[in-house]
Amino acid sequence: MRLKVAGLGRAVKRDLPIEFGSEELTSYAGLELVRRYFERVQLRKRVSEAFRDCGLRGDYASSQLVVLVITLLVVGARRLEQLSYIATDPLVRRISELSRVPSARTMRNWLRQFTNKSVEALRQLNWQLVVGQLERLGLRRITLDVDGTVVRTGSQAQWAFRGFNPHHRKDKSYYPLLAHVAQTGQFLRLKNRPGNVHDSKGALDFLRQEIRSLRERFGRAVVLECRMDAAFFQRGILQLLRREGCEYAIKVPFCSWIGLRPIVAARKRWKRVDDRVSYFETTLRLEVWDMELHVFVYRKHVAHKTRKNFQLDLFSPDDGHYEYSAITTNKELSGPALWHFAAGRGAQEKTIAELKGEFALDAVPSRHYGANSAWQQLSILAHNLLKGFQLDTGAECKRRSPKRTASYLLRSMRTLRFELVARAGRLCRPQGRHVLRLEVNPKTKQLYEDVAAALAA
Repeated sequence: MRLKVAGLGRAVKRDLPIEFGSEELTSYAGLELVRRYFERVQLRKRVSEAFRDCGLRGDYASSQLVVLVITLLVVGARRLEQLSYIATDPLVRRISELSRVPSARTMRNWLRQFTNKSVEALRQLNWQLVVGQLERLGLRRITLDVDGTVVRTGSQAQWAFRGFNPHHRKDKSYYPLLAHVAQTGQFLRLKNRPGNVHDSKGALDFLRQEIRSLRERFGRAVVLECRMDAAFFQRGILQLLRREGCEYAIKVPFCSWIGLRPIVAARKRWKRVDDRVSYFETTLRLEVWDMELHVFVYRKHVAHKTRKNFQLDLFSPDDGHYEYSAITTNKELSGPALWHFAAGRGAQEKTIAELKGEFALDAVPSRHYGANSAWQQLSILAHNLLKGFQLDTGAECKRRSPKRTASYLLRSMRTLRFELVARAGRLCRPQGRHVLRLEVNPKTKQLYEDVAAALAA
């Protein structure tokens, strides 16, 4: 039936009066489903056990404050001061089990109590949750992408220094190191560092601890593989990966002492990956390290000189312009397969961007180094829990990709917040029992029922 055009519009004659009252309304009805998931993974109990001997004091329990910070990030806030905007929401108080939400000053004082011991306890809690997720999924292969990222801090933050930040050269920063699990999009570990260190500073101990912890948990039944950029091309890291039986793909820099440049310059025949990329493989002998490496060299044809083509001074081919890269590996892969596998490392950049934008990793709540380190751990804890929430409530498997990116179809946090979390509702008591009532919407109803059924199962 065709409707009349005149009936599509609606007259608005005056402004609506705005009133405030105690109506038991919530802007985040989806927090009830998130709360159920936190109960299923026993989050509050795990936090209490992790902080048992850390000496954190205050009127509020640490388990309540951890859940409150995670809730703050889940609903989209980025600053502790924004707690006052959600303090009266009934589902925020319900998920944190608080009748009165603390002020930003109280939260900041609690964060300042964090020391290396309590930050390590929080890191270990995050590790246990992620590894438990990997066990439930029954993965046969775990791919770790290791890289650092810059977090600008301002001039007053402790242990913040000027470092490598091409866009803000004079700003002080932190330079946390992260280990990203490609299959689930979660972060296995984060280590905060001052901003004036090299990308690989502390990476050897970082990798050693993670690999040995995973070996103790999974044994040799799970294949471990690592992808890293040229900053991690170091003798100690290569020896560690070989000794621990880990597969790897690490970019090789075109330094003069390595001796790749004359090999590439003398190369006449290249094999084809696709229309723009070609490659050849070679064995590279490093006398300085007393090591022999299996290396694939790639070149990508580009149309013209741009600012990105910083490698054009390396060689002077007469058949166009190329960007060159080299990868050393111990994997049994062909040249095209290794190209795609190494390219899959770029997926972590998108995840780190989401971690900064949606979970406030780039926010600096205090001048105190321990408080800022704890905030970073809480940020990745919130990120990992929301990824686990999707994985445990019916995320669909993806087709296997040669890039070895996420194995499941996972919503971004912005999408999840819009579709699930930020839904208006009302707490009612029709027969003396609280009921969360939402506006009828078939799509929302189906989503909530599917998630609730998955959590109940």
